[in-house]
Amino acid sequence: MFAGGDPPPVQSARWIPKGTFVIAADSGLDHAHRLGFEADLLVGDLDSVSLGASDRHQGEVEQHSEHKDYTDLELALEAANRRARTVVVVGGHGGRLDHLLANAELLADHRWTGTDLIWLAGEDLATLVRHQTTLHGKPGDLVSLVPLAGHAIGVTTTGLKWPLENATLAAGSTRGVSNRLIETTAQVTVRQGVLLAVQPGAVSTGPTLL
Repeated sequence: MFAGGDPPPVQSARWIPKGTFVIAADSGLDHAHRLGFEADLLVGDLDSVSLGASDRHQGEVEQHSEHKDYTDLELALEAANRRARTVVVVGGHGGRLDHLLANAELLADHRWTGTDLIWLAGEDLATLVRHQTTLHGKPGDLVSLVPLAGHAIGVTTTGLKWPLENATLAAGSTRGVSNRLIETTAQVTVRQGVLLAVQPGAVSTGPTLL
């Protein structure tokens, strides 16, 4: 799912599985075309997508009023959630601070509880952790665990330089920032709450979903 904001790096294309259903949130359609993808569905009020991209689009269109109560990304996530169990969000990381903060919190919403969410935010890879996930990378790579929508309780990790055992990462705390991999994989579990596991630079240097 391509969001608006700053153009994603070209390496983002390697993280999108072949044959996937592609959704574009408004100007995300321009980003999709730039990376060589045609969108199956275009969602939003269409106030920022370029005329050239909208004219080229041959897929479905889910157009909303410009007076809508929700961002294009939220509407696109709802559309994606109806169609898939794994969603890769590309972009939505630059331009406006209010959008960046809102997008991060949006990923933690309870509506996506049964959906695996991965966010390619510029050069950074972010994985939503509700219960358990495995992170991949190289020893020495940075990993930050950021609680969203409240405290993350019962956090346990393996494969990180500074391990956690049944810890609480409180909302507003920076305790989970700038840890490092000591192996090629790390396990992160959380008993209650939601974490965003951020791997800076991993979009360009890390593994792909192909």
